[in-house]
Amino acid sequence: MLYYLFRFLEEYNIPGAHLWSYISFRALLTLILSLLISAWFGERFIKWMKRRKIFETERDPSIDPFGVEKKGVPTMGGVIIIVSILVPVLLLGRLRNIYLILMIITTLWLGFLGFMDDYIKIFRQNKEGLKGKYKIVGQVSIGFIVGLVLYLSPDVVMRENISSPSQPKTEQVQHAQEARKSLQTTIPFTKHHNLSYSEIMSFVGKHKVAAGWILFVIITILVVTAVSNGANLNDGMDGMCAGNSAIIGVALGVLAYVSSHIGFASYFDIMYIPHSEELVIFLCAFVGALVGFLWYNAFPAQVFMGDTGSLTIGGIIGVCAVIIHKELLLPILCGIFFVESLSVIIQTQWFKLQKRKGRRVRVFRATPIHDTFRKLDSQLDATSHYVLRGWPHRPFHESKITIRFWIVSIILAALAIITLKIR
Repeated sequence: MLYYLFRFLEEYNIPGAHLWSYISFRALLTLILSLLISAWFGERFIKWMKRRKIFETERDPSIDPFGVEKKGVPTMGGVIIIVSILVPVLLLGRLRNIYLILMIITTLWLGFLGFMDDYIKIFRQNKEGLKGKYKIVGQVSIGFIVGLVLYLSPDVVMRENISSPSQPKTEQVQHAQEARKSLQTTIPFTKHHNLSYSEIMSFVGKHKVAAGWILFVIITILVVTAVSNGANLNDGMDGMCAGNSAIIGVALGVLAYVSSHIGFASYFDIMYIPHSEELVIFLCAFVGALVGFLWYNAFPAQVFMGDTGSLTIGGIIGVCAVIIHKELLLPILCGIFFVESLSVIIQTQWFKLQKRKGRRVRVFRATPIHDTFRKLDSQLDATSHYVLRGWPHRPFHESKITIRFWIVSIILAALAIITLKIR
């Protein structure tokens, strides 16, 4: 809203009004504002929750050996994150931008889904929360909506990168003169970074473009659902999910900026996506909100984000990656989330397979994988055999585990960015 006000004032030569036309100015202002709102609102939210005794359900000591220290800690802290994202975005963003609209809808949609899960856990004393099938339906629905809007909206266009030889042994990267609908996406470690969904579906002949869009929508659904669940699984230690997600948000902000800038897009030989610079505004609010939330969520946590926060965070990351056509970079960028999800799948499927043979065999000491590093020997199931029983050699305190996961996330984020030059 303020963006439109100051652009109006710029017509009357009001000093300083022109600053609002610079994406860097609005992005940094959004970052600061979201951080301050998160810190200010967070304190009041925590006090309000404590007065009404809205606390986290008691944790299972067999899973969390430090759970005794966390009794009486308020949950639903995702509300802090959502408010700290939306307020700066509504104030400083260009609200007519289709990409910004999609990000706001995603935040509200998954925030409500996570809120319902937390509400059932706390107020109905049901530790299972919202049934899994309803969560999946909610995640699939927002993925379908995002994919469909990106397909149907006339505002969603790009200018594909075209490499044309200008001199011997030299290539000058240019972009198509006209922005148009495209099924191109960025694929790492290849010459021009491009992969077309329509070409993947070329076996259907003349219908390959339509089939390509169907594949794109399916990929969008899978990405949003997978990353949202991965973030949810990663939310098991103080500061873990918030810290990892903030690092991912910074990397996505860099990727969004270079995709929205014709000069950088040409330099990195990637597609140019007009008007996607508003995603930088949103991601700055996202990072600021998470860093501000860490003020209260770092060990020892004064508030937990709950599913209200974790589902929303994962959805934001997934949708943003799809919009800037970097969804194939997510296995690297969100490597922590990917490993967390993979560990759960391996553990459950292997246990079911062995159980049919009359054996109780588990691969890891506990899952998601971060729980393996804090599981005490005395907490292991004596009736089960563990393939990796001796790993790790000793349990670690969760603050050390969290910081080490942050370090891995930083490495992965840096690797995801430099894939633009590794080809």
